[in-house]
Amino acid sequence: MIMFSIQEPLKGYGIKVGIVPIEKIKIPSIQREISENLVKRLMLSIEKVGFVDPILLIETSEGYEVINGQHRLEAAKLLGMKDVLGIVLPPDVKEYIISLNVEKAPNLRDKAHQAYEIFTENLKRNPEMKETELEEKIEEACYLTVGFVIERLHDRKFPGYAFEKILRKIDHFLSITLDKAEQEREKRAELLIEVKEVLEKRYQELELSMPLQKEAIVIRAFHNVYGKRIRSISDDFYSVLKKLKEEIPQVELKE
Repeated sequence: MIMFSIQEPLKGYGIKVGIVPIEKIKIPSIQREISENLVKRLMLSIEKVGFVDPILLIETSEGYEVINGQHRLEAAKLLGMKDVLGIVLPPDVKEYIISLNVEKAPNLRDKAHQAYEIFTENLKRNPEMKETELEEKIEEACYLTVGFVIERLHDRKFPGYAFEKILRKIDHFLSITLDKAEQEREKRAELLIEVKEVLEKRYQELELSMPLQKEAIVIRAFHNVYGKRIRSISDDFYSVLKKLKEEIPQVELKE
């Protein structure tokens, strides 16, 4: 294995660049699901020009973990490659994976999964850490709550997109320790599932067929309660969702 040590030009920390055996690289649980279509497109590209776009790695006791480039890695495997070009970064970069991962823009489900993984990893290491300290690593606090819905409460089909705009307004990072925040996030996730069940029922009653119409129902319910031009909400997370839960069954989408 050939590796060269160089200095990162902006922050100045040490990194390594070189050829890494694929058998020594693992995909961590924080990564999102593989897109088969993207892998196929990357295979065609690699066949034409070679593996010239390095994947980003961190070193572990067992080898390496890929933090950006899992689709390129999978494409290389399918092409029968034994080694890939990689850049090895310091281990603490792993928690900034959402910012780094530009190969395929993450959707809400991806962000929620990654936020949940970041939360649980930090919870194991330091349960006394304040949740607000995760703010620089997680784009929106609501991704944590949705992550708890999907990962902790196992609601894999949760329509997070229907609630995202509202959750951004009312779900914030908590000034409490992670061990207490874990209980709070689970409570918020449970309430979200209750509201989702009311939403699903109204969606069926209105005989709708387009998933995005679920978002339209939630937004209409919110406007019915708070008005269309509201800029700030004084109600807390629970009050807003409970009011939406009561209003959604009354929503009509026809003008």
